[in-house]
Amino acid sequence: MPDNKKYSASDKRFMSMALGLAEKVRGLTSPDPSVGAVLVKNGRIISVGFHDKHKTPHAESFALKKAGKAARGATLYINLEPCCHWGNNPPCTAALIKAKVKRVVAAMKDPNPLVNGKGFRALKKAGITVDVGLMEKEAYRLNEGFFKHITTRKPFVTLKAAMSLDGKIATGSGQSRWISGELSREYVQELRRSVDAVIVGIGTVLSDDPRLTYRHKSSGKTPMRIILDSKARTPLDARVMKDKAAGTIIAVTSSAPGAKVVKLKKAGAEVITCKAKNGKVDLKALMTELGKRGILSVMLESGGRLSGAAIEAGIVDKVIIFIAPKIIGGEKAPSPVEGKGVTDLINARHLRDVTVKRLGHDIVVEGYIGK
Repeated sequence: MPDNKKYSASDKRFMSMALGLAEKVRGLTSPDPSVGAVLVKNGRIISVGFHDKHKTPHAESFALKKAGKAARGATLYINLEPCCHWGNNPPCTAALIKAKVKRVVAAMKDPNPLVNGKGFRALKKAGITVDVGLMEKEAYRLNEGFFKHITTRKPFVTLKAAMSLDGKIATGSGQSRWISGELSREYVQELRRSVDAVIVGIGTVLSDDPRLTYRHKSSGKTPMRIILDSKARTPLDARVMKDKAAGTIIAVTSSAPGAKVVKLKKAGAEVITCKAKNGKVDLKALMTELGKRGILSVMLESGGRLSGAAIEAGIVDKVIIFIAPKIIGGEKAPSPVEGKGVTDLINARHLRDVTVKRLGHDIVVEGYIGK
């Protein structure tokens, strides 16, 4: 654990600023991590920078370029270890050494095998003071998709659901718009901006015909749309097929009729044939395939059956539940997580690091599936 006592109030303030810069571009830099940098000299900020998208200069480079010669003797605050290898950009450690920065305060080590402490060692060897661990937990959550993918080659999976106070995601007749309030729906837009892909089942496509886009296109990106459709039933005129704001992947099994698969491909969808499990797309196998395609993070916006299958398959990392102060009732009204469930409470999935907040009249509960 980091020794937070060694950090001053100013250190914490400047690191918060670096994290804030990175948060602005969360999800936009994929497959790179989101990074913010703040250069400080004599207690005054002389420049800031952030990595705004894949293949552009890194946060450190932006900050150093703005500072120019003033970077000499400065302190850099950054949420992730500076890189020390050539990729789309030259190593940031070399730039920091050349600029004669005096101190680097980093929130955490980069688990990328190409870095993984090597950047810190290069800086220390050049005589630069390195302090690591300030606001590490916040930094980890900021790039949790990148960290899971770089260590497991699989995407980080968030399960999102909106339900009434009595645990219903729709009425018995299937109506679900809108259970949650406007502020909650706006938050969902920001969640979509932060992930690489959104996953739904074919049932959602057939019943709701969603676009699954990021509404505020001027300030973000629309995630890839992924449809779990074992038998290739996605209509060619579905909005996820007609809306070209982002690509659409349709995951099928070998039971999908070949003619339908060909039509979906001709309509512009990428079709992945996955291993089947109980007649459905094997979710673990799908995560492996998505990881191979460089997809770092996905959000499940699914009905109760798919959510239940995802939890039972062990692929869910994080859960976000919106609870609206409404009572729907009805034995046939669906719940957010179905499937087999557990027979003994001791086997229930527990959430850790739980946070609870208000969005208008709704309550939002977020937490991580316990390991």
